[in-house]
Amino acid sequence: MVVIHSAMTGEKDDPVVTERGATYDRAMSQTVTVHFLPAAFEPPVLQGSVAIVLDVLRATTTIVQALAAGATRVIATETIDEARRRFADLPGGTALLGGERGGVRIEGFSLGNSPLEYTSDVVAGKTICLTTTNGTRALARCRHARHVLVGAFSNLRAVVAAVGSSGLPCHIVCAGTDGHVTAEDVLCAGAIASELEKGYADALILDDSARVASAFWQTVTPGPALREAMRGSRGGVNLVELGYDRDIDRCAEIDCCDLVPEFSGDDSVIVPMVMKVHQSPRA
Repeated sequence: MVVIHSAMTGEKDDPVVTERGATYDRAMSQTVTVHFLPAAFEPPVLQGSVAIVLDVLRATTTIVQALAAGATRVIATETIDEARRRFADLPGGTALLGGERGGVRIEGFSLGNSPLEYTSDVVAGKTICLTTTNGTRALARCRHARHVLVGAFSNLRAVVAAVGSSGLPCHIVCAGTDGHVTAEDVLCAGAIASELEKGYADALILDDSARVASAFWQTVTPGPALREAMRGSRGGVNLVELGYDRDIDRCAEIDCCDLVPEFSGDDSVIVPMVMKVHQSPRA
């Protein structure tokens, strides 16, 4: 379980230390930007920032679910061959292959890309070698960021707390579907931007892209309206046609997990991040 102490409860100049050893100065200027597709930015623009990658239907939701269910780590690869190679390098019985192409489980893989498959009895104690059509490629494109977080509706507030506490510029990257903007990713980006603005209004600024996403989020409400908006999106229509309607319901659940996965650009490994805010007691 992730433990996050929000910067809202600390002194303004308290440092923030993450599990990977970075210390942040909360006094830094913090701008929130949304990229509606990975191709919309050049990777070096992410240097020195926190990037949040969103592939709500379904890769990032599935990654959050896998780690919440007890998987020790997820190795996110861009290609099927790389996933198979990383799997082969691990001791027998310690790993599982998961992923999809075109929404369908890859031949020879134990798991697809449905979060409903990643239950504790299947993945606990395992390494998941995962490759997907859109999400794992979006993660790889964000390697230049100082920290790359995996976001979804399922861990919305945990991600907001981690980013708000970091003091770093934030880039929210929507994976999209086959190179097209998808509503579910933009809605989630807007939800994150809205919550950041509410909780950290004195410390950050939403740029125009974040304000557009936030305004889109304001057009729906959590629950049935959100599920219907996701079903009508490009990614949602694909899943319904493939028979994965239940996945949409699961991916629309908000704050059912409290962990924040972090992707390492060095080895493509994703593990839960623990944010610790060192603070002085208030008088």
